[in-house]
Amino acid sequence: MKSEFHFKFEDLLVYQKAMDFAEVVDSLVREFPQRELYVLSSQYRRAADSIALNIAEGYPGSDAQFVKHINDAIHSSNECVSANEKAFRRKYISFEQIENIREEVTTIQKMLTGLRSKII
Repeated sequence: MKSEFHFKFEDLLVYQKAMDFAEVVDSLVREFPQRELYVLSSQYRRAADSIALNIAEGYPGSDAQFVKHINDAIHSSNECVSANEKAFRRKYISFEQIENIREEVTTIQKMLTGLRSKII
């Protein structure tokens, strides 16, 4: 179902990809041990959510402000790489899962970098 109220940033493919990525991470961390609920699981989910949230937050601002939020989104995606590696080292996820996440983050970062280059 599509809302009759539309925001321009929702048209950005990188925003859509980041929204999808956050849902993948949310599903993934549900399989982590209970002891990680308020630690790695929470941090990983917040970092993944932050990518799309930063795109949305920066979109209507000045070019400089939008670039700052794009950079923040890139930083959050780097945080996801680190959380992903932690999860793998703790044996919460498989090598295939870690590689899938790394591929998604790489795609998102390329899209963010491309968007940033169009602005500056």
